Amino acid sequence: MKKVAVLSMTFLLAMSMVMGQATKKKLTPLKKLEGKEINVMAKNSFITAFGNLPNVKWERSANFDEALFMKNGKEMKAYFDYEGKLVGTTTHVTFADIPANAQKEIQSKYKDYTIVPAVVFFDDNEVNDTDMMLYGVQFEDADNYFVELTKGTKKIVLQVNTEGMVFFFKELS
Repeated sequence: MKKVAVLSMTFLLAMSMVMGQATKKKLTPLKKLEGKEINVMAKNSFITAFGNLPNVKWERSANFDEALFMKNGKEMKAYFDYEGKLVGTTTHVTFADIPANAQKEIQSKYKDYTIVPAVVFFDDNEVNDTDMMLYGVQFEDADNYFVELTKGTKKIVLQVNTEGMVFFFKELS
């Protein structure tokens, strides 16, 4: 009888470990862009997503073609992957724009820090599974806020999801 109980517990433990691993998404390394020219498909994707806007400034980073532009009075940056597909956009918002529960947690846990007024909001393009990279760190493609905090010469970035969960993201200095 003890053998059955031990085997059952071992099986349940093994299954819980497998299930826990199955829920974690392993980040696929981002593909590097080759050459210096902006992908024509990225420019076409931009027009499809945002229209034929004037004064779009394009640049190529290691992993994305990036378009800086104004839309509805807000400066935005759109990121396109190696296939020219929209990964997502960033805009600057205020600390007051992040979920209230996250504001309270940050103000409580990081009361010795000063909150940098401009918060970066990453708006994911849900139809593209390509992950994103900000501050030199790759993360899963999902809508997130990035809050910078300073304390003397120390600067950190916190990641806040749309439900208000707060995660340490990176130390900048």
